[in-house]
Amino acid sequence: KCSLKWDETYMYLSLFGVPYRLNRENGDVERREGEAWKDGNSHAEVMTVLDLLCDSKEDRHLTGRWKNMQSFGLMFHRNLLENGADPWAERLQAEPESFRKACLALGGIEMPQGDMSYAIEVFDGLRILLQFWFGDEEFPPNLRYLWDENALMYLKYETMYFAKGLLLSRIREEMDRK
Repeated sequence: KCSLKWDETYMYLSLFGVPYRLNRENGDVERREGEAWKDGNSHAEVMTVLDLLCDSKEDRHLTGRWKNMQSFGLMFHRNLLENGADPWAERLQAEPESFRKACLALGGIEMPQGDMSYAIEVFDGLRILLQFWFGDEEFPPNLRYLWDENALMYLKYETMYFAKGLLLSRIREEMDRK
């Protein structure tokens, strides 16, 4: 259903622009780093890859309309995001050019929303929009996460958190490379 390339041993896919392969016999996940395949079995990687491959809908499609990540969850999930001081937003305020370069390195497309926004592909055309607003003396900096309104056709709500965390770790790696 995902039209992946495959051979006798592996299925191949891309996650946040990074090549991955999934061992068809034992489910082992590896990601490509340079010329080598490295362990890709972190909880976030495995959950995101398997959710996309196993639970995405066959008739999935994108609408092109963004929806705040909070809007996908139930009422008790509302306070899990964008609550209080955000160390990520504070770092982005201090290093906006580094954030821009990291997003572009991950294949991000600059978007017109917020002070800085980038849409970065997760998988199969599904993108997450990182919308950043600079803070000032009245408001702290704010980082929002938006998904296509049909994102639940690609992965479960809970898996959005794993994918978001994986993306932030990739951005951190890129920003730390300076």
